[in-house]
Amino acid sequence: MTEIRSTARELARFRLRVVVALLFVCVCLGLLAARFHYLQVVRHDYYLTRAEDNRIALLPKVPHRGTIVDRNGVVLARNYATYTLEITPSQVKDIQGTLDELATLVAIEPRERRRFMKLLEESRSFESVPVRSRLSDEEVARVVSQRYRLPGVDVKARLLRDYPQGTVGAHVVGYIGRINQRDVERIEEAGETANYRGTQHIGKAGLEQFYESELHGTTGIEQVEVNAGGRAVRALSSMPPTPGNDLELTLDIELQRVAEKAFGERRGALVAIEPATGGVLALVSTPSFDPNLFVDGISTQDWKALNESPDHPLLNRAIYSAYPPGSTFKPFMALAGLETGKRTPGQAIADFGYFTLGNHRFMDDKIGGHGMVDLHKSIVVSCNTYYYQLAHELGIDNIARFMAPFGFGSRTGIDLPGEASGVLPSPEWKRQRFRRTEQQQWFAGETISVGIGQGYNAFTPLQLANALAALVNDGKLYRPHIVRYVVDSRTGQRRAVEPEPLREIPLKAGNIKAVRDGMVGVNVSGTGKRAFQGAEYSSGGKTGTAQVFSLRGQRYVEGRVRERLRDHSWFVAYAPAEAPRIALAVLVENGGFGAQSAAPIARQVMDYYLLHQQAGEPAAEDAVAGELEGGEQAEAAPADAAAAEAPAGSLR
Repeated sequence: MTEIRSTARELARFRLRVVVALLFVCVCLGLLAARFHYLQVVRHDYYLTRAEDNRIALLPKVPHRGTIVDRNGVVLARNYATYTLEITPSQVKDIQGTLDELATLVAIEPRERRRFMKLLEESRSFESVPVRSRLSDEEVARVVSQRYRLPGVDVKARLLRDYPQGTVGAHVVGYIGRINQRDVERIEEAGETANYRGTQHIGKAGLEQFYESELHGTTGIEQVEVNAGGRAVRALSSMPPTPGNDLELTLDIELQRVAEKAFGERRGALVAIEPATGGVLALVSTPSFDPNLFVDGISTQDWKALNESPDHPLLNRAIYSAYPPGSTFKPFMALAGLETGKRTPGQAIADFGYFTLGNHRFMDDKIGGHGMVDLHKSIVVSCNTYYYQLAHELGIDNIARFMAPFGFGSRTGIDLPGEASGVLPSPEWKRQRFRRTEQQQWFAGETISVGIGQGYNAFTPLQLANALAALVNDGKLYRPHIVRYVVDSRTGQRRAVEPEPLREIPLKAGNIKAVRDGMVGVNVSGTGKRAFQGAEYSSGGKTGTAQVFSLRGQRYVEGRVRERLRDHSWFVAYAPAEAPRIALAVLVENGGFGAQSAAPIARQVMDYYLLHQQAGEPAAEDAVAGELEGGEQAEAAPADAAAAEAPAGSLR
C-alpha cells in the first residue's frame, strides 16, 4: 500500500525548523552582542588598562646617591662610573648556558653566580640583572665583540660607591651593601617600596645608614613600550630621578687620620668634640676595616676574617662599648662635692693610705698615703682615699642624681646608629638589673667603688668626652653631632644642622674653675706631666685606669697578667685651658696606666689640632710614666661580700 505524503504538513514542519533555527541564531547573536557590550563598554576601562600594562612597562631610574665630605671638603664617600655586565632574562632562553658562555669571556666567580640567581628571582623579566661589576676595558671589549651571539647580554655604565679614605673614619662613614630580605621588610614597613624599585644597595652602617633617607634620593620612572616577549621597543616618556642630598660633616678627616695613626696596632677608641657646638671633630675605633669590601658583596673569606677576629674590627668602640671610667670620673666627683657643699676647694683630709668602712680597709694607691689632700691635690695626684671618703659622704643617690645631667648612663643622641646607653649605677638601677632579691640590695662598699670610677660604672668614650665638653663649657651640654650641613645636590642650598643644646647644668663658676685648675695641674705637675711636657699650649687632663680583672687583694703587676686581662688606659683632656676648643676622651684597651698609653695619644691629637704638627710614628707607650703613676698601686679590699662582685680597684 502506497503512503501518501502530505505536502502541507512537510512544509509546516520545515517552516517550524527554520523559525527555531532563526530564534537559536538570534539568541546566540544576542548573547554574543551582550558579551561584546560587556567587554567593550562595561569593562572598557579595565581591559584598556590591562592592555596598556601588557604594552607599556614602567622602568625605574635609580637616583645618584649623595656624597659625603668632611668639614674641609675632603671626599669620604662618592660615586664612580664603572662597567657592569648584565643580563635581561626576557631575552635569554637558557640562563645557565649564557652564564657558561660568558665565563669563557670574563671571570665569573661562584659567589657572583649565586648572587645573580638570587637577584634574578627578585627581579622582573624585562629588568636587567647584574652579573659582574668593575669590568676592565679589555673585558668590556671581549664581551662587546661577542654580543651578537649573546642575546640579552649587555654592558652598561653604572655608578658604584667608593670610599677613597679606606679604613680611615670607616666606623663614622659606614658603608652600603646589597639589599637583603630584612632590608626589604623595613622598606615595606616604611612605605618606601616604590622609591626603592631598581635600587640594589642601601646604607648598612654609620652615616650611610643613619642618613639613608637623605642620601638615597627619589627614584625616577621611564615609560617604555614592550612587545609580546617583554622586550622594550621604544621609550614613551621619562621622569628623571632626583639625586640624593650631600652631607658635609663636622669631622676633620686629617685629624681623624692622625688619631688613628697614633693608636698604631692597639685596640681602643677616641672621641674629640668642639665644646661650644657639640660638633664631633674625630671619632676613632681601632682596629678599623675597609668599607669598600661591602659595596659589591663581601667575600666569604673577608667576612670571616672580620667577623671572627678577636680584635672585633667591625665593633664601634667609641659609641657602643662601655667601660669603667676609672679615675677620669674623679673631676666630676670633685665637682659634685663642691656643688653639694660636702667639700670646699681649700678643705683638706688626711690620707694615711687607706679608708676604713666598718671592718674593712680600702687601700690607696700610695702606701702610707699622700698626707694632707685638698681638692686640687686630689685631682693632680689622683688620690683614691679622698674620693673614697667623698663618695661615702655623698651617698649613691646623690652621686647618681648629680651625674645624670652630664649624660652618664644615657644615650647622647648622636647621629650614628647603634649607640649604647652605658650604666650609671644606683639602687634603682640595681633592682631593675638583677632578678634575685639578694642581688638587688645596694651595699655601702659599692658606693665606695663608684667614687673612683669602678664598680658598676660603665660609660662609652663618647659619653665621657661629651660630659667633659659640658664641664669645660660652663655646664652647657650639647647633643654631639657629626653632620654639619645637608646640601641639596641640585641647587647647592645648604641646610644647617644647628647645634642642639640639651640642657644647661646649673654650676657655680668658682666650682668649675677649681676643678679645671686641678686638671691643668695634672698636665703641669701630675700624672699627665710627662705626656704634655714642652707643649706650646696650656691644657687640662686626667689619667684613668679601668680595672678589667679582679686581683682579689693582690698587687697589680702588668707583666704577670695576660694582655687581654690588663687594665684599660684612659685619658681625658681639653685645650687651650683658658678657652677650650677641643675636648677629648682616649681609651686604649688593655693599655695599662692612663699616663702610659692613652696620654701620649691625646698629646699627638692636640698637637695636630692646635699646632698642625704631625708625628711620624704612632704614639709610643711611656713605661716610665706608667711606673710613676701606678708603681705603688694596690687593689682596694672589698667593704663587704657584695663589694667583691664589683671590686673597688685603686685606679688612676
